[in-house]
Amino acid sequence: MEKNNEFDIEYIKKIASDIAQNTVVSYEDLPRYDLFLSQVIDYLNDKFEDEKYTSNIVQNYIKGEVISKPDDGKKRGYTKDHLAQLLLLSYMRPILTTEEIKKVFGLAFNNINNRNDDILSWEKAYKIFSNLQAEMFNDFLSENHFKESKLKDIIKDNSLKGSDEERILVFLIVMSLIAQASAIKKLARKIVDEYNQG
Repeated sequence: MEKNNEFDIEYIKKIASDIAQNTVVSYEDLPRYDLFLSQVIDYLNDKFEDEKYTSNIVQNYIKGEVISKPDDGKKRGYTKDHLAQLLLLSYMRPILTTEEIKKVFGLAFNNINNRNDDILSWEKAYKIFSNLQAEMFNDFLSENHFKESKLKDIIKDNSLKGSDEERILVFLIVMSLIAQASAIKKLARKIVDEYNQG
């Protein structure tokens, strides 16, 4: 992304809006046909550019019963449900450990390889997540998560001007987002740990 000459709160809200519109692939837009493992890897690496999925990573999630096994006897054994599992897992990976992800999936899907004991279908779970994420972005954009007046007060208190003002504004916004992300990550982990101890 090229540097904007007016890097301010409104510009950052525009970035957030663009991300909100392009973040989650709808369940209906997932490939309709079953895939080979190599196609699954390509799909995931295309959707999550910062991640590097390999066959071994996916197979380890299957062996560890974090995600379900591909359909037996089919060369193209990876269904839409497998993609939904892997996409959900991809959103969870930066926040939870593999064991914590397994515990979270176990809450809705019991035995990961037995679809008959699922409380929710993978389709429904994925759609719920997609809707929740869209709502979160909308809430985020409608509320003042950047505490604009507080940030401007910090800049004013430090007598910053010109490019220093813009640089420190960007620094403060990033630090504000990191603080929020850190708090949310800690809360998510604590909830998983506390629930599974009870």
